[in-house]
Amino acid sequence: MNAPEINRAADRKPLDILVEGRMRSRPVCVELIDLSEGGCKIKGKFGFTQEGEVISLKVDGIRAPLGKVVWVDGQFAGVAFDGKLHEAIIDHLCRQRLEKRLERAQRRTD
Repeated sequence: MNAPEINRAADRKPLDILVEGRMRSRPVCVELIDLSEGGCKIKGKFGFTQEGEVISLKVDGIRAPLGKVVWVDGQFAGVAFDGKLHEAIIDHLCRQRLEKRLERAQRRTD
């Protein structure tokens, strides 16, 4: 994948979870690959979006700021948020995701 090199104000944290969103007044389901205060990387079906489109995302019941698609590479797209997502929310989502993975791993060993 050859996504453009972008100077980021904050590091992106890996999540890899399915999220609901809206684009062009229609619902979409995409994978949230990573997340930062100012944006995220998402994965959808080929052709699911194009540069300049506005997207709203809901992650585990938490609404992210409206975002704009700033690059597309195949199934992947980069989204820049209009505002900032609070760092505590990102930490909460990452911690929650880690706890779910640990629970699944524990169930497999039981």
